[in-house]
Amino acid sequence: LALVLVASLGAAFPQDALKKSCSLSKYQFLVPHELKAVQKMKEQFEDIMELSDRKCNTRLFHRKWNTAELSVPDRLMLVEAELDLATAMLGLPAAPRFAKTRQQPLAFLTQAREDLRGCMAMEAPSHQPSGKLRHWLQKLQMAKKTETAGCLEASAILHLFQVLNDLRCTALREQCT
Repeated sequence: LALVLVASLGAAFPQDALKKSCSLSKYQFLVPHELKAVQKMKEQFEDIMELSDRKCNTRLFHRKWNTAELSVPDRLMLVEAELDLATAMLGLPAAPRFAKTRQQPLAFLTQAREDLRGCMAMEAPSHQPSGKLRHWLQKLQMAKKTETAGCLEASAILHLFQVLNDLRCTALREQCT
């Protein structure tokens, strides 16, 4: 009976699935066309911002510490939170032209977020954030409650390259300095 159980488990879970590890290596060096798509979207958004009268004080991405100072599990949590914000803001209703421009960056960032979530689940499912990160995560939660959607959107989009640098640092793991 035990042999049958082991054989059926082996068939149900191929060896690859059991050995699957977290790999973020594809984010160590971002593909130029992805970066160009993000740059194009950011520039188009800046043009839209010039025409609006948004007055925002969101300083979410102004931190006194560097991502490389965080542990690898903290980096995973940081970038997951940054990508959650970015993808939520890019998913907001927008003018047709901007909606089209943001499709590729949104798809890329959504995939990166899903990859990060998989790594968190495998590598650090019960990780408790350091004091630095915990403070920033609280600041993020407060901003979500107190800032307008427009200001959160502006902050997320205008700091996407910082998010991408944080993603790259996370993918580099201990090699990020």
